Amino acid sequence: MTQSAPEDRRPRDNQIIAEPATVDRCKADYRDGATDRTTAYKKMRRAGAPGHA
Repeated sequence: MTQSAPEDRRPRDNQIIAEPATVDRCKADYRDGATDRTTAYKKMRRAGAPGHA
């Protein structure tokens, strides 16, 4: 049996907290997510989710 290296348990920087939210960044994120939202909506509709007929 081999031993694996111990996990690094030190806290890592959180990218979400490290970058301040700005109106422009939020608008860009929303625009960039349009394809993902469309895909999710189609999947929910196919699955018969309520309100997605």
